[in-house]
Amino acid sequence: MTRYRVGDLGGGFVLGAALGLVFIPCGGPVLAALTSNVGRDRVGGWLVVIALAYAIGAALPLLAIAAGSRRVATSFRTHAQAVRVAGGVLMAAAAVVIYNGWAESLQTKVPSYAQWVQDRIEGNGQAEDQLAHLSGARQSTQKYPQAPDIQGITAWINSAPLTMERLRGKVVLVDFWTYSCINCLRTLPYLKSWDERYRSKGLVILGLHSPEFSFEHSLGNVRQAVHRLGIHYPVALDNDFATWSAYQNQYWPADYLVDRTGHIREVHFGEGAYAQTEQKIRQLLATKLPPALAEPDRTPTELRTPESYLGYARIGNYDGSPLHTNSPAQYTFPSSLLKDSFAYAGTWTVGSTRILAGPGARLRLNFLARSVHLVLTGRGDVHVKLNGRPLRTVHVTADKLYTLATQPRAQEGLLELSFTPGLSAYAFTFG
Repeated sequence: MTRYRVGDLGGGFVLGAALGLVFIPCGGPVLAALTSNVGRDRVGGWLVVIALAYAIGAALPLLAIAAGSRRVATSFRTHAQAVRVAGGVLMAAAAVVIYNGWAESLQTKVPSYAQWVQDRIEGNGQAEDQLAHLSGARQSTQKYPQAPDIQGITAWINSAPLTMERLRGKVVLVDFWTYSCINCLRTLPYLKSWDERYRSKGLVILGLHSPEFSFEHSLGNVRQAVHRLGIHYPVALDNDFATWSAYQNQYWPADYLVDRTGHIREVHFGEGAYAQTEQKIRQLLATKLPPALAEPDRTPTELRTPESYLGYARIGNYDGSPLHTNSPAQYTFPSSLLKDSFAYAGTWTVGSTRILAGPGARLRLNFLARSVHLVLTGRGDVHVKLNGRPLRTVHVTADKLYTLATQPRAQEGLLELSFTPGLSAYAFTFG
């Protein structure tokens, strides 16, 4: 029996690299449009032509790499020992990078070439219209949902009442936020810059203030926060979550970008992606604009302690003596604290969303972060110790988020807080 010797295609490494180069974009809207038409038995001559063009475009890079890969494979075999040693060093270095969490940080600084290329080719207006036509939509805007109206608003700041109908012809960025949310506060510099830069060009930023805690329902508190934070765009108090529910929203912050015809064109949850959002704003404005902002994305990327709620309804990482809910009780610190956990000492009243300080009220927190923030209400002082040493005294004069500690980098620490009786604490957040 004759054994057939399979020709060398350049090795698994080169072929794998070729496949990754071609298929990182994952087909995108073109492949999705083709498969959806086939699934609905809508196969015609034009669809076959598009499928063939797509297949040829995917195959050409593979053929080019396969044709020139024999020389590379021969070179690998000639220097096999050196390749093995270099590969071992790279694997050890990769392990160190992954262990220290540097890979995630690098990913946020290096742009995706495939996404950039795909956005330029498949994301422009003409391509979107052709894809919509291929999918059977009569107009490209039909694939974008109509933005729900602004409803159930209890008060307006910086504006008379607005509706999506009145805003027709404008590009609208609907931003769901609440003023004690650290993630929302970190997005504000970008929102304020866009408002200042593009308002005269047709952009309206609409802040939908949907409260997380009871004190955030107060018009006076929100008005003070808007003034203190330097917000000049319209802010609507969505105290009953009517507009929140209409958008089926679930997050703080959440941004819905609406075009001039009233259709939602982009949605982003949480922090980050500021350059992409600004690029989409500029595309929708479609007029002569100043240069795009050069502000870096300051979203924290390092590992840190998760948000920690202090009331019993959402408590998750409490590591102290047994809780007594809705009535004053005495607490004592444990001999040690687990990572990312907290405990009470002295007299506390633990409610569903907050804790109320009594005589000798203290709190310890074992954390990993660069900065520690705490939502506080009432009037009084919080004395802060970090790793056993006095750090600062926080004077509580308004119902808001306070910064307790900042460090040069994210690292572990033990906070001990002493509270004036009558102060209330709601949740820790970290940066």
